[in-house]
Amino acid sequence: MLVYYKMQIGKNQMKMTLRWYGPGYDSVSLEQIRQIPGVKGVITTLFGKKAGELWTLEEINNLKKIVNDSGLEITAIESVNVSDDIKIGSEKRDEHIENYIKTLEAIGKADIHVVCYNFMPVFDWTRSDLAKVRTDGSTVLSYDQELIDKINPENLLSSMDSKSNGFMLPGWEPERMARIKELFEMYKDVDNEKLFANLKYFLEAIMPTCEKYNIKMAIHPDDPAWPVFGLPRIMTSKENLLKLVTMVDSPCNGITLCTGSLGSNVNNDIPDIIRALKEKIHFAHVRNIKHLRPGKFDEAAHLSSDGSLDMYEIMKALYEIGFDGITRPDHGRAIWGEVAMPGYGLYDRALGVAYLNGIWESLQKTVKS
Repeated sequence: MLVYYKMQIGKNQMKMTLRWYGPGYDSVSLEQIRQIPGVKGVITTLFGKKAGELWTLEEINNLKKIVNDSGLEITAIESVNVSDDIKIGSEKRDEHIENYIKTLEAIGKADIHVVCYNFMPVFDWTRSDLAKVRTDGSTVLSYDQELIDKINPENLLSSMDSKSNGFMLPGWEPERMARIKELFEMYKDVDNEKLFANLKYFLEAIMPTCEKYNIKMAIHPDDPAWPVFGLPRIMTSKENLLKLVTMVDSPCNGITLCTGSLGSNVNNDIPDIIRALKEKIHFAHVRNIKHLRPGKFDEAAHLSSDGSLDMYEIMKALYEIGFDGITRPDHGRAIWGEVAMPGYGLYDRALGVAYLNGIWESLQKTVKS
């Protein structure tokens, strides 16, 4: 019986992880993460690094040692941020790409082989509320296009910062947001076509290094999956994701399957996208959201019945394509009085791990792959 059980759970064995922002930036400790059943590694980054800045092998190895000494491993980097100069194609882009290539070389030498990144202009992600109170007393990240339309982008940081619990928000670094008027000016002539062309230029430049070190580049979908403040957004749909993976033909060019980001648009069929992108999903962020009306959604617990996404069907699609890559629960609710970076507390994400692992085990035992 024991041998049979091991054989069954050996199939399609995904790698469950948790995102961790590093020493001094995260309220969750590595010791706590290690105690979540099924979690063997973390997704992390050199959080204090600015986009375009060089990462050294020594810095990466120092971070790796901290994680390894805790009994965990670094399974992926999220993110090596792509500078706005690369995204708009300015005269500085080649210099920044060269730094990016050197950073990838250091990551490869450190034996890390997945990098999640995004190509979103100005804002990596946008919400109208970081702590919307639910009927159960928990709080969640929320988006309402009607509220966003009333906000001056220059004032958005102060609105976000007021509910950040004192944590620096990824993609909303104060020194970058201080340049927001300049950034909007930089993007004034950048449309979807030009943004795609600049993404292709970037990927063609870095792919030889990625292939040399077997580094899977996993682009993160835009969040939410439509234009915000008139800025272009290109990683929003099945069509555009397929365009990405075909325009630069390399086994290292792929996607991060983020169910919450893609699921923000009700027109996106997540299981269908998973099946269409088979072999190109290098990383999976799995979370749930609750659609309230077009352009308005709340984030939810991972449980299917708590939101609008069918988490079983999503996990089943991943299982059926033979996915055995890195997975993590994504944003969680703030529950049980925990004070943490919005979306990145311990408790609800740990519940998400248990739920997703439970679905996966049931698939391993009941579904023929």
